[in-house]
Amino acid sequence: MTMAPESGTDQIGSPRLRKEDARLITGQTEWTDNIRQTGMLHVAFRRSPHAHARIVSVDTSAALQQPGVVAAYSGADFAAEQGSLPCAWPVTEDMLLPDHPPMAVDEVRYVGEAVACVVARDAYAAADALEALDVEFEPLPAVIDMESALAEDSPLVHAGSGQGQGANKAFEWPMASGDVDSAFDGADVVVTRRYHQQRLIPAAMEPRSVVCRPDGDSFTLWSATQVPHIVRLMLAMSTGVPEHKIRVIAPDVGGGFGSKLQVTAEEVLALLLARRLRKPVKWTETRTEGFQTTHHGRDQIQDVSIAADSDGRIRGLKVDLLADMGAYMMLVTPGVPILGAFMFPGIYKMDAYAFHCTGVFTTKMPTDAYRGAGRPEATYAIERIVTELAEEIGMDPMELRRRNWITHEEFPHTGVAGLTYDSGNYEAATDRAVELFDYDGLRAEQRRRRESGDPVQLGIGISTYTEMCGLAPSRVLGQLSYGAGGWENASVRMLPTGKVEVVTGTSPHGQGHVTSWSQIVADRLGVPFEDVEVLHGDTRVAPKGMDTYGSRSLVVGGTAVVEACDRVLDKARRLAAHMMEADEGDLEFSDGRFTVRGTERPSTSMQEVALAAFAAHDLPEGAEASLDADATFDPENFSYPHGTHLCAVEVDTETGDVSLRSYTAVDDVGTVVNPLIVDGQVHGGLAQGIAQALFEEAAYDSDGNLVTSTMADYPVPTAADLPDFTLDRTTTPATTNPLGTKGVGEAGTIASTPAVVGAVVDALRPFGVRDLRMPCTPQRVWRAVAEAREAGRSEGGQR
Repeated sequence: MTMAPESGTDQIGSPRLRKEDARLITGQTEWTDNIRQTGMLHVAFRRSPHAHARIVSVDTSAALQQPGVVAAYSGADFAAEQGSLPCAWPVTEDMLLPDHPPMAVDEVRYVGEAVACVVARDAYAAADALEALDVEFEPLPAVIDMESALAEDSPLVHAGSGQGQGANKAFEWPMASGDVDSAFDGADVVVTRRYHQQRLIPAAMEPRSVVCRPDGDSFTLWSATQVPHIVRLMLAMSTGVPEHKIRVIAPDVGGGFGSKLQVTAEEVLALLLARRLRKPVKWTETRTEGFQTTHHGRDQIQDVSIAADSDGRIRGLKVDLLADMGAYMMLVTPGVPILGAFMFPGIYKMDAYAFHCTGVFTTKMPTDAYRGAGRPEATYAIERIVTELAEEIGMDPMELRRRNWITHEEFPHTGVAGLTYDSGNYEAATDRAVELFDYDGLRAEQRRRRESGDPVQLGIGISTYTEMCGLAPSRVLGQLSYGAGGWENASVRMLPTGKVEVVTGTSPHGQGHVTSWSQIVADRLGVPFEDVEVLHGDTRVAPKGMDTYGSRSLVVGGTAVVEACDRVLDKARRLAAHMMEADEGDLEFSDGRFTVRGTERPSTSMQEVALAAFAAHDLPEGAEASLDADATFDPENFSYPHGTHLCAVEVDTETGDVSLRSYTAVDDVGTVVNPLIVDGQVHGGLAQGIAQALFEEAAYDSDGNLVTSTMADYPVPTAADLPDFTLDRTTTPATTNPLGTKGVGEAGTIASTPAVVGAVVDALRPFGVRDLRMPCTPQRVWRAVAEAREAGRSEGGQR
């Protein structure tokens, strides 16, 4: 591979090795759990063993006698000051929003909810003393199944909370476009399916961790979070500590995937404990705590119907969704399925679309954003049912997609869900994927295996996806009742020696922002890549920002960096013109130097201009002694990456084993700043999407116990479980930002799950299998084949 030049321009598009990696992979990092403070105390939480129970009493006296223990508290001790954990997305005016105390006071509603804590001089003493806490519970009925939860006779998760929606119903959210009844009544073919999005547990490499230090009447809080600015604001609103008295630092953060897009109980309680004890306090979760109490993802039941003409033209789509909120509304819990509402039509043209979502409370850990946040769920449903429609009318599933997708000549295109896709070329991405995958050759092999009765069958899965990301226009988010905007801020500081400091409001947790931002600035200002330093993740260093989630960092945050660079250039151009005794309009800027157009006069470098601004000996009238500039960018639209993912699996019908034979992904993420980083993001996304398809499921028993609370029970895939991926890209730049970027962080996860499950189902079609619940484990595959064979024998006997 040809590496990028060491400095200067032409950085964008170059596969630069990440600046961050030398420090990260050698352990020269500052994870939150590494933070040490003088006199620091350690916190451990006693957590509910019941999914639903009243708290009768909490006796901390025996715990206070344990070695090393400094304090012990129940939820009642903090009832007057802990407030309620925030939900920033009340999706309807009448949505039920029950109080969510960081530490339970009267009632617990999921296994793992904190009811008391011990503070000790070391973490082991705190954990040991938990056994001495005497907590008496009065068990209440658990509420586990969503459909049962909505029954009139169901026990209530939040009894006495003004529940006016009906039994455990949190909200209803409908959306419709076009004449849905006409589309379905006039259709030749209607296909209906029920899809289950199982509950998933995020498993970031770094567990959640919090340290809080009191500094007089101020507080510094370190947290393994994706959202330091949001945490700061919400801590102030929850606890009453003035916002300017709170500093939040997200040091090196080892993965998030949405699980750290949250304001957690432990963050609030760490601040309250530090305030009460006037000592620094630390809490770091165990893996079991993380599995029980880091918010979960997905958990939906999707009833989907698609209507079409006999020639395959799609006429309409109906989606009826049940979404499990868990026990409480966390930061964006109710908004996750609403994001998906806009993506169920996918890349397809149709006349009408109806969507209806019911949010349901259960006595389980709340759900919230997990990589893709609503978009993977929607893409799974539309891609699976389009393939089922193709089977119903006897058409190749790729051909059906070609007949219905938006063609490249039709962009910009406003779809049936009301979104305007600005650019794309589904034909080019699909053609390239088909070529790399050898689609026709694999179909031919599939036919041979079916004809020969091979016990190992070949299946082919297709996912032609798009997504909405780069969250996004503040005015649109306001219309959706979201509690914040979609803007992002950046500052660019030119130092006297010509080096550059970039302050970004985005907060990376593995995405390579430092490298990508350095490439952008190096190109824009013509300075060496090595001369750019990127500062982030500290609300005192970077006081303005909306943080990192929803594939927004480059699309929104990177554009803010571009605009700040352009403002620096405007200042520098004015000073350079003064220094060179020329008109600003006559200056050209290239490779970091100003020249006077059409002359042989000596050029002036950006570094010389920076030093002249610092010296301030001879500034133009009204100019300030600084080239520094900041910018806040609020996009006018979402961005819409797309692509085609193709998967081939081999399924052993005698054992149920599924083997990933090959996987091809051709994505269009607009302009690529760093292809190495893009490939890494796609690889990671594919791993998580494939994990949902084949491996992962958070399972609760009928009493509400999480039975997959360790990695022994919840299998996270390793590199050995995944094939070598074939990756490629097509490029249609976004038209809504100057870089032309579209976002890539969630693409692999969104696209891969339907491709893999579709391939497994495709392999089993000769046996009469039409669907499998995820994950497609060997047991489920074997059972599906056995049941289909038995059904076939029964039908044959009846005949």
